[in-house]
Amino acid sequence: MPFTEKKTIKYAAFALLFAVFSLVLPRTLAASGEGGTIKTVVIDPGHGGHDPGTIWANGKYKEKDIVLSVSLRLGSLIKQKYPSVKVLYTRSSDKFVDLSERSYFANRNKADLFISIHVNATGTTSVTGTETFVMGTDKSDSNFELCKKENSVIALEDDYQSKYEGFDPSSPESYIIFSLLQNVHLEQSLRFAELIQQRYKSGPIQTNRGVKQGGLIVLWKSTMPAVLTEIGFLSNAKDRSILASRDGQAKIADNIFKAFCQYKEEIEQIHGEAEASESTPQAPAQTDNPEEYYTIQILSVSKPLAKNARDLKGLTDYRYVKSGNAYKYTTGRYSSRSEAQKNLPAVRKLFKGAFVVKVKDGKIEI
Repeated sequence: MPFTEKKTIKYAAFALLFAVFSLVLPRTLAASGEGGTIKTVVIDPGHGGHDPGTIWANGKYKEKDIVLSVSLRLGSLIKQKYPSVKVLYTRSSDKFVDLSERSYFANRNKADLFISIHVNATGTTSVTGTETFVMGTDKSDSNFELCKKENSVIALEDDYQSKYEGFDPSSPESYIIFSLLQNVHLEQSLRFAELIQQRYKSGPIQTNRGVKQGGLIVLWKSTMPAVLTEIGFLSNAKDRSILASRDGQAKIADNIFKAFCQYKEEIEQIHGEAEASESTPQAPAQTDNPEEYYTIQILSVSKPLAKNARDLKGLTDYRYVKSGNAYKYTTGRYSSRSEAQKNLPAVRKLFKGAFVVKVKDGKIEI
């Protein structure tokens, strides 16, 4: 179907809505969990119930069964080693769960990490290996096809067109929202994804297809570091035999578990270092080096604001420029005035008096 002007307006409005949403998400600094520790993990076995996911051999092999088994094994390993870590599942049995509910469940439970587990498939049976996705955009055809496949599950949900604001998983135009949405936990998500892929190299499925970014709804609204890992190809005979075996599932779960252990250790080590440096007072935001760019001014106050100041409305992508006795707070950094103007309507949703300014040699010019 041709991409009409009406659809263009609809997707543009949808994109603007989520650009605003991204501005108010709490950003993480050095560590992901509150207090810099991993207290709660949500494991998400993909598909379930009347959604079998990828199937093979006339239904003999079902993605929903394989990923549930791996997920439960992973959770058990985490519980055994870290009794203080709360492990939750989006499903622990063969039931259907909406895509949006999976991330909302993690958000409600204030999870510090979200792990979605899936099985891959393709029309080319020689393709093998593992890959792990984080929220983002990628224009490659293969990534789009995978995202389209995973997102198509929304069609099984009641009233999905209303729930997802007209999002069409088969339309490339729908994915414009993901190019505007800033994943505030991207750095941590990428690190965990890298650790998973490193562990996969030890087998049982050794082909490493890497860490990738994609517009995946299940990761879209997660307010914590989140990954979706594809643990092998059901369409490949060798992968399939491993995925279907208890031993293969156990080894895959163990690989993800070892990646989790390393990630947890790194996060908590970073937090420990941050705590040690807290005795030295720091400014709430850095001023800019002398250079020229455009930005959006949101506030002008008589003294620097604390990072959690109410006036900042949860925004952490900001900086200030001292001008006389005033501290002028800005957000965004643009190479041209027109580029800044395009983003101004979204910022004005939070700060009604926001306007575009030019910064030159550390000074604000209107």
